Amino acid sequence: MNSRELFYSNLAQTSPKPLALEIVKAEGIYLWDADGKKYIDLISGISVSNIGHRNPAIVTAIKEQVDKYLHLMVYGEYIQSPQVKLAKKISDLLPANLNSVYFVNSGSEAVEGALKLAKKYSNRTEIIAFKNAYHGSSHGALSVMGNERLKQPFRPLLPDVKFIEYNNIDRLKNINHKTACVIAETIQGEAGAIVPSQEFMTALREACNKNGALLILDEIQTGFARTGTMFAFEQFNIVPDIMTIAKGFAGSMPLGAFISSKEIMTTLASNPALGHITTFGGHPVSCAAALASIDVIESEKLISKIKSKETLFRKYLKHPKIKDIHGRGLLLALEFENFSFNKKVIDRCIANGLIADWFLFADNCFRIAPPLIITEDEIKNACEIILLAIE
Repeated sequence: MNSRELFYSNLAQTSPKPLALEIVKAEGIYLWDADGKKYIDLISGISVSNIGHRNPAIVTAIKEQVDKYLHLMVYGEYIQSPQVKLAKKISDLLPANLNSVYFVNSGSEAVEGALKLAKKYSNRTEIIAFKNAYHGSSHGALSVMGNERLKQPFRPLLPDVKFIEYNNIDRLKNINHKTACVIAETIQGEAGAIVPSQEFMTALREACNKNGALLILDEIQTGFARTGTMFAFEQFNIVPDIMTIAKGFAGSMPLGAFISSKEIMTTLASNPALGHITTFGGHPVSCAAALASIDVIESEKLISKIKSKETLFRKYLKHPKIKDIHGRGLLLALEFENFSFNKKVIDRCIANGLIADWFLFADNCFRIAPPLIITEDEIKNACEIILLAIE
């Protein structure tokens, strides 16, 4: 059996009609399939490959760490240089109260840990989340997903979860003295790259402060320069009590984390001890890759170039069929009339050598989330393919 036959016969499927491209090589912003066809990756594996595929710095860091050691012990027991250096680096990038890092393997796991931490520290049970929110697909993360269609087959889920409308200040009155935490995406990703107002974010922080609720900000898709700052919350002049990261964290390697203050995080270490456990969280190879990835973002000054690249996409992508462009930085959504038209555009783009996708809760929106290293000429080329597909 060839790889395609094995894919369908032995690999668990996530949808009835997977994309099923057989990729044999990836480099920079490009992918190549088994037939030698070249594609622009305009979605970065869903906001993962922020500094491009197989970035030389990542490859070098991985090889150097592989020559030292791989997994040694469950997370938190041994002192491992890549872990502690990365924890210090992340803490240095963040406000003073975000100085304790718990490494996990993925975004969903980061959300699970953050929710447990908030409930344990606050000694409360109520969680407030937002409609059209996406935080992952494990049971706890699914419980705070703001879409009933994807949740219903898996009920019962976590009790005492309430949903309110995103970017609506009036709804924040639902936060009260029973609320353990409010969990929000800094920019709602799967809702179609929805950017909240400054007024809403300020009011959200104030409502949590007033009621003693912890604010969890999900930076899983927005983190690591994607929206024009290292983390999107920096653009709103607020600071979360807990934040979650993953996706673009480790240069395409699997790694996530939830981060809080030492005071809050300590509550997971006692009563009971081992209040949160992971075997492979903070794998040394992934941590080495993450250190290299952050170094590339900083040394190549990628953050300073994000705004101008966003401007180029907005400049080139003008067409009567495009109703609006949502988002910030290199997390953008082209809004079309309906899913049917969007799907045709996506299919035509893929046929013409550009990988595209839609958003889970905004299927009429076309996802743009390329590697941050994309050049001006590559942006122009990508936009030409999109416009041709629209026509």
